[in-house]
Amino acid sequence: MTQDADTKMRFLYALRSKGVTDARVLTAMEQVDRADFVKGTFADRAYEDMPLPIACGQTISQPSVVGIMTQALKVSARDKVLEIGTGSGYQAAILSKLARRVYTVDRYRRLVLAARLIFDAQDITNITSFIADGSFGFADQAPFDRILLTAAAEDPPGPLLAQLRVGGIMVLPVGQSDTVQSLIRVTRHETGYDYDELRPVRFVPLLEGLGQD
Repeated sequence: MTQDADTKMRFLYALRSKGVTDARVLTAMEQVDRADFVKGTFADRAYEDMPLPIACGQTISQPSVVGIMTQALKVSARDKVLEIGTGSGYQAAILSKLARRVYTVDRYRRLVLAARLIFDAQDITNITSFIADGSFGFADQAPFDRILLTAAAEDPPGPLLAQLRVGGIMVLPVGQSDTVQSLIRVTRHETGYDYDELRPVRFVPLLEGLGQD
């Protein structure tokens, strides 16, 4: 299944109707075909605005939430971005259209290897993906201009706050895994952090350690 013109138009209209209005974000989401990241049973639902199951008990987020999170991150063309939770690779591919460099980490080897295959097939050269415990970030490449979490933490993880550049922005869902969470934006300043609550969301929990799959 590929995006024809009508499908693409409906997809973009749905994004706008849910509050995704940033032109650069919409262009990036138009360029990245979600169907490339949805396999098997759910492939024919790739253009619906809903989360879908992927391997390892994870999900690919609904496009409008991906758009809202990306928009909230305010990525510029010179930014170095860290994504925690590669999942299908869809979010990282969108970020790659907006940022200079994207580092993405996941605890599941199977997901990282599958995402790498898609990145390679599409000749996306500014994404570095690796298998690790994302709650510790990626100190070797810190500080980051932008950090995005696609899994919910009870509080913004300390290592990630420390790896955010002064003036940088982190967007993440915060809350208990069995309740509705809040999407928040953290902005780092010389003297501390500002926290803005954006909207209720629901994500899988941020887990420590490596996955077994």
